[in-house]
Amino acid sequence: MTDDQWQAAVTHDAAQAIAAWLEARGRLERPIHSLTMPDLEAMASAAICRFVVMGSERIKTRPDDEGLTRILLV
Repeated sequence: MTDDQWQAAVTHDAAQAIAAWLEARGRLERPIHSLTMPDLEAMASAAICRFVVMGSERIKTRPDDEGLTRILLV
């Protein structure tokens, strides 16, 4: 998987994490302006968590990729 393909996959999975968070709270149909700061922070947290998991998995398959490791750990 190229870096661009990986970025697209991470973006897609992060969007799915946000949608899952909204759906679990029955808020998928609500307009964005009705979301509170805690709602937005929770969605961001869900997306960041997914990014970290995917990055960790990628490091396992590409342990010598210093750039990837630096992005995730710095």
